[in-house]
Amino acid sequence: MTLEDALRIVINPGLALLPPGFDSLPARAMLLAIGQQEGDRFRARAQYHGGPARGFFQFERGGGVKGVLAHPSTKIVHSVLDRLQYKDHSPEACHTAIEHNDALATVFARLLLYTLPGALCCSGEFDESWARYIAAWRPGKPHRATWNEYYDNAWGVL
Repeated sequence: MTLEDALRIVINPGLALLPPGFDSLPARAMLLAIGQQEGDRFRARAQYHGGPARGFFQFERGGGVKGVLAHPSTKIVHSVLDRLQYKDHSPEACHTAIEHNDALATVFARLLLYTLPGALCCSGEFDESWARYIAAWRPGKPHRATWNEYYDNAWGVL
């Protein structure tokens, strides 16, 4: 999937489910960069080798999914789940849903970023954006060598 396609069919529909204040160029850039970093350039809906992460943003049930569902500043996720006709808001059900519902996966990813203090980063702020990604996703095996390219690619699409 191209980054233009990811923006059009993954990220835009997800951001449209949230209030307008959640949509910004820095948010779009972070989502595009994280989708490249975590989802193997938007190719992996499930973690390779049978790992527990799901969706293009590679959420784990007990990590990001549970965190977004429980965080006081991201309670809006429940109204999004209701609008999408998901009656079961459990971490297990949401984890299953985000593997194939890209809009919902985007909502979870955007809301996870929202839990961090401070503003999202601008173009060219590679170290700062990397630090925010690490703080939110807490990847087990982070690959710093690819981040600058992915973050730059994201801003190039925007």
